[in-house]
Amino acid sequence: MTAHSRVHFVSGLPRSGSTLLNALLSQNPGLRVSGRSSPIAPMILTLTSVMTESEYRHDFPPARRDRILTQIVDGYFGVSPTDSRRPVLIDTHRDWCARLNLIEALFPSARIVCCVRDPVWILDSLERLIIRDPLLSSRIVPVGHRATQHGRLEHLLSPDGVFGYAWRVLTEAFHGPFADRLILVDYEYLARYPGDVLRRLERLLDLPRHDYDTDNLTQMDAHAYDTALATPGLHVVRPQIRFEPRRTILPPATVDRLQGGMFWRTPDAVARGAEILA
Repeated sequence: MTAHSRVHFVSGLPRSGSTLLNALLSQNPGLRVSGRSSPIAPMILTLTSVMTESEYRHDFPPARRDRILTQIVDGYFGVSPTDSRRPVLIDTHRDWCARLNLIEALFPSARIVCCVRDPVWILDSLERLIIRDPLLSSRIVPVGHRATQHGRLEHLLSPDGVFGYAWRVLTEAFHGPFADRLILVDYEYLARYPGDVLRRLERLLDLPRHDYDTDNLTQMDAHAYDTALATPGLHVVRPQIRFEPRRTILPPATVDRLQGGMFWRTPDAVARGAEILA
C-alpha cells in the first residue's frame, strides 16, 4: 500500500461532459468523485508557491514537499492512512492539464481524463446558459463584456476566458511530453455510448468493476458553486443520457472561426500518445 490513495483527474474543456461523466462515475462505490471543480488544484498550487518562493523554501526538501502535497488529496476526500480499503479518488479541475509535470512527480500512476467537444457547441452551450438569465448576471463573463453576444464570445475565447484558458492548456498538454497520461473523451461519443466509455475507462484507469445505470443519474452537489458564479444550471445533468442535435445560435462568422477545432479527430492525433475515446 502506498502512502496515498490511487488518484486520477478530470480536466479538459467546459460544457464537454465532465459533470455528466462524474455523475456516472460517482455511482461506483469503489470511487470517490469530486463531481464539480474542487479546490484541490488551487490549494496545491498555493502551497507550492510557499514551498518554492517564500522564506520557508529551505524547509521543504522534495520528500517532505511531496508528502504534504499528496496528503492534501487524501485529506480533502476524507481518506485516512489507516483505512484498510482505500477508494480510487477522482478530482476535477481545469488546471490539471497545466500541471502534468506535478502530477508525474506526485502521482506516477495517475491519468487525466479530458472531456472535449466541438468548440462551436461549447460556445453555443455557454451562450445559451448565460442568456437564460434576462439580467445577464453570470460571472462566467465580466460585467463589462456581457452586453452583446459578440462581447461575450470574445471574452470566452480570450486567454482569460473560461473556454480560451481551458483550450490553451489542453492543446499544450496534448502536444507536450506528458501526452501519454491523457485520455480524451469526446462529448458526442459519451452522450451516445456512455456504457462503452465507462467500460473503457475502467480498463484504462484500473477502476473497480461496476454496473452503471445510465438512465437514472443523480445530481452532483454543485448548487452553492453555481450560485457563486451566478450561473444556475451550470452543473445540472439530466436524469437520462441522450444526444439531441440542435441548431446553433452563434453567428455564422463565429462558427466559421471555430470550424476544424476538433484536433483529436485528425488522422495523426493518436500518434501524440494520448488515448482518444471518440
